[in-house]
Amino acid sequence: MRKIKIPVGRSSFADIRKNGYYFVDKSSLIGELLKTDAMQVILITRPRRFGKTLAMSMLSEFFDIQKDSRVLFDSLDIAKDQKLCNDWMNQYPTLFLSFRSVDGLGFADAYEMFRAVIAKTYKDHLYLLESQRVNAFDKELFSRTAAKKASKEEIKNALLVLTQLMTDHYGKPVILLIDEYDVPLAKASEKGYYAEMLDVMKGAMQVIKDNEALKFAVITGCLRIAKESVFTGTNNFISDTISDTRLNGCFGFTQTEVDQLLQETGLADHGAELKEWYDGYQFGDFDVYCPWDVMNHVQNLMLDQSSKPKNFWENTSDNAMIRLFLDYTGLNVNEKFETLLAGGWIKASIVENLTYDTLESSEDHLWSLLYLTGYLTKAHWDEPESDGLQPGQFALRIPNTEVRDIFKKSVKAWFYEKAAASDRRELFAALWNGESEKLTKLLSDLLFDTISYHDYRESFYHAFLAGLVSDAGYQVESNYEHGLGRSDLVIKDPANRRAVVIEAKWTADESQLEAECRGALRQIQEKQYARKIQRLGFQKVQEFGVAFFQKTCLVRSRQDG
Repeated sequence: MRKIKIPVGRSSFADIRKNGYYFVDKSSLIGELLKTDAMQVILITRPRRFGKTLAMSMLSEFFDIQKDSRVLFDSLDIAKDQKLCNDWMNQYPTLFLSFRSVDGLGFADAYEMFRAVIAKTYKDHLYLLESQRVNAFDKELFSRTAAKKASKEEIKNALLVLTQLMTDHYGKPVILLIDEYDVPLAKASEKGYYAEMLDVMKGAMQVIKDNEALKFAVITGCLRIAKESVFTGTNNFISDTISDTRLNGCFGFTQTEVDQLLQETGLADHGAELKEWYDGYQFGDFDVYCPWDVMNHVQNLMLDQSSKPKNFWENTSDNAMIRLFLDYTGLNVNEKFETLLAGGWIKASIVENLTYDTLESSEDHLWSLLYLTGYLTKAHWDEPESDGLQPGQFALRIPNTEVRDIFKKSVKAWFYEKAAASDRRELFAALWNGESEKLTKLLSDLLFDTISYHDYRESFYHAFLAGLVSDAGYQVESNYEHGLGRSDLVIKDPANRRAVVIEAKWTADESQLEAECRGALRQIQEKQYARKIQRLGFQKVQEFGVAFFQKTCLVRSRQDG
């Protein structure tokens, strides 16, 4: 295995190239963008962790007139086009900023973060204070903004003013690069100050509206927010989303690129696990891997070849988008979620122009959100699932094992929280009193509202029961050792010296529910699960056999005879 340095967590193009870190050449993006340089604003939307920030850093290094970047691009694809490099490399004033860090529990905190981003951007161009082409009044405004002393109106206009000052200084229009433009709005929508943040963002985006100081702008984010919401009045505006094909080879890793990485690191025999866990995203006509995951797993394998695939993607976000779906009770989506979790496909109409304040207005908007942010992917046009689709409708599935794992964990957490917040007094009364008929009805009703994610096997039902009785003020022991074996579930109420023992069974045949219940009760008796509990001083121990078939259950107690 030759020594290769994997740049996990590094998104600076100059840092990666100067230090000899492994770089998958995506410089073709530059040439693709310059094919449409007459268009003043180009919006590129991709899910998180698909290389947007590194791509923007590369663009900044290529265009920025303050830099000499030829050595960074030596041997890359773009260097083969000598005329393009002569015409564009380090030839234009370039303004590069990211709104990734703009967040806060309330608007005041988020606005301070926004103002800090603007201040840092100004400090990156302090040379303007020495420019003979910038007048004293503009220098005073510049100083206030860099010192975070500008008014809100001045902050809204700050990017527009800065492009004009840079153009005055250089005598050339500015190339503007804004990364993660929609993060402030996503966070604001989640935390309840959307209107206030939208006002700020609309003001900031005046920089791309009929701005003669602008050569062109490239903006990246996760969603293509409706033009009338943020980009009102913007002309010469085009967008490239995951449904398009032109730029999709520039984001994510193709199979060829992953194969080459594995070959160069001596890890070719790990190709199947990377494909199962991190491939499956269909962007335009490209099938791509998530580069963040691939790099993390390859790095782990280089340190220890016995390393197993992990869920790297979930640690980069709180996955609030899935929870938004699960918590939205106005939609009946349980059946579709179960289909997805079982590896199946669903059909949904995709709306690509969204606003964060209307995400919950329709089921289509929510499926669109999961698709556009990478939690779901679409069938390729030649796959059978694409047959019979209406215009604007896609066949969607979960792309890989990693994302399916995120769904499962989100569903489990949602159910546990939902159970803990519900009124379970009737359920526990039936448990303490040995009322099997009442428990049969209560559990069947609750099952109907759950989302299955284990294909109805015993592990799913065990988790279902454990979630129902957890955090209710009782001692709950799952798979606790008792007597001669292990019971599925024990619930103890020490204050009243009573307990419940439950043995759960699963059957693929509804006619076997009664037999499975009786078998569970026999197991409790034969293995003497209750004896140890009674020896601890619990005077009353209820014993239940519970059998499940899909979303139906049957409960029998020792008292039933």
